[in-house]
Amino acid sequence: MPSDIAIAGGGIAGLTAALLLARAGFPVTIFERAAGFSEVGAGLQISPNAGRILDNLGLGPALDAVATRPLAIEMRGAHSGRTIVALPLAAAAQRHGAPYRLLHRADLQAILVDAARADPAITIETATDVAPLGEDADGVRIAAGGRERRFDVLIGADGVRSRIRAHIGGGPAEPTGRTAWRITIPADEAPAAIPRDRVTVFLGDRQHVVVYPVRAGREINVVAIIEEGWRGEGWSEPGDARILAGHFRGAADGLAALIATAGTWTRWCLAGVDARGPWQQGRVALIGDAAHAMLPFLAQGAAMAIEDAAVLTRMLLRPDLPAEVALARYVEERRPRAARVADAARQSGAIYHMSPLAAPFRDATMKALGGERLLARYDWLYGWRQNG
Repeated sequence: MPSDIAIAGGGIAGLTAALLLARAGFPVTIFERAAGFSEVGAGLQISPNAGRILDNLGLGPALDAVATRPLAIEMRGAHSGRTIVALPLAAAAQRHGAPYRLLHRADLQAILVDAARADPAITIETATDVAPLGEDADGVRIAAGGRERRFDVLIGADGVRSRIRAHIGGGPAEPTGRTAWRITIPADEAPAAIPRDRVTVFLGDRQHVVVYPVRAGREINVVAIIEEGWRGEGWSEPGDARILAGHFRGAADGLAALIATAGTWTRWCLAGVDARGPWQQGRVALIGDAAHAMLPFLAQGAAMAIEDAAVLTRMLLRPDLPAEVALARYVEERRPRAARVADAARQSGAIYHMSPLAAPFRDATMKALGGERLLARYDWLYGWRQNG
């Protein structure tokens, strides 16, 4: 078992891993390259498979204070505005033992940061980049804060553009040919036709829009996924709302009004990291987007990072396993699930972005199956629990 652990990255993956490891008795140092924890990103969905882990950390009340529990995931036609099918989430929450929550990313990060700062086993160093230097019998050497440091284990939780991934031989993230246009707006400025109690997915012609409440219902998160080849140097930039409106000409009144009334959009290049690539080398391992950044069509990016952190902690707790073997066991257990989820997300994207010729058959199939049966197809995802 390691005696001290370094984590590169203070996002959801790194903070969750730090909390779980610290509760298990490991001293942890988080190195975050940014100068502070600011309000970045937009909405995210925490499904029961990840929510159980956060609840077990005692974070449930804090999450519920800023989250919304949606009644359903509702599929609608982008042009007709009519409901195709609704997947009832309340029943799924009962079945899987944890709620389905909608949050602003910054709110979740703030909860995790507060918990980490309150834990004496966790040290947080901001404005500090990490560069792996090598490994020997005494551990992993890194450059951090202008000096060389040594830890038993280094965890790369540094996101889609991970330097730690590059160190262990992983390639760069690959653009997917899709972009996400994101914005949050005050709920009282959203059109009345937009539901405030569910996730609404508007399916269009090779594009779609996802809308749901965040911040205890005070704001509405909007994400439009477009097929385009843009790849920004910084991966994101301000988006011109007129361009987005052009993609959704002829949209239903509520959706068209939502796009028209929204303010400053941010356009993100959606990039992926192959889950079947390298995750580990010796005492260095990856978690979260650094290991398997995936398309957002199942809303599982944050959830997979949280699951990673739980399995990683369980393996490092094994007294019979040297650290490098424990990390290898973590990869062995996690890689098949992450790859399956990434594949399922790609498949969902193909379904969402069907052509106008194929879309009527998709819609008819969804209606015939019904919301309960469609949701039950994801019991393998939401019902996940750790082995052992």
